[in-house]
Amino acid sequence: MLLAVTAGPAFAGGCAFESQGEGRVAAVIDARSFRLEDGREIKLAGIEPVVSQNANRTASLSAIVTGQDVSLRGTDDTPDRYGRQPAFVYLSSSDTLVQGLLLSQGEALAAADVTDRDCAAELNTAEAAARQAKRGTWADPAAIKNTESPGDILAGVGQFMVVEGEVLSVRQAGATTYLNFGRNWTRDFAVTISRRMMPAFAAAGIDLKSLENRRIRVRGWVEARGGPRIEALRVGQIELLGGN
Repeated sequence: MLLAVTAGPAFAGGCAFESQGEGRVAAVIDARSFRLEDGREIKLAGIEPVVSQNANRTASLSAIVTGQDVSLRGTDDTPDRYGRQPAFVYLSSSDTLVQGLLLSQGEALAAADVTDRDCAAELNTAEAAARQAKRGTWADPAAIKNTESPGDILAGVGQFMVVEGEVLSVRQAGATTYLNFGRNWTRDFAVTISRRMMPAFAAAGIDLKSLENRRIRVRGWVEARGGPRIEALRVGQIELLGGN
């Protein structure tokens, strides 16, 4: 189903997957990764860092995990290409999800790449609570980009963004379906959906054509193909907004 997010408790345990070990945090590397005392480098799964001009982008994570004992959970502990183990991280002292804390403080964005529904719901609920309360990045009205200002979106090429707007038209060209948010297809913002994704949308009961004239929120990595684009690689990237 398309995301239907409501505010509420951020730490219901929906991301309590199989144990991948434990450890004590020795140092924070960046806004979503840290090093354990045994040398393992851990990347927080299921979130993306917020885009910030603040030079100290590690402060929020450092305040939560530095010197803390943590337990790691997940479905796959295969390191990424940088050697970091992706995991859902819980503070051992309180069994609190670190990703949930960052999201509820407005210091991270839900990544929409979590396939487990309970875990995805937990992360999105935490983000929604921060957004409603205007905490962290959500205190800035420009945190959510408006599709009527494609230049603002295009300025974030290569970044993970959250974008809102009304779908003007849904068109197919070759193997790609376009959710168009403007009349100038070479300049305005669009969401692209490849043919290989169609079974996933169909399985979720979503007729893409039905999104015309509906207001949605989409999240993902911004690309430049004439105008700004976000490719929807997962159904959860698209969220119907109120009044739809």
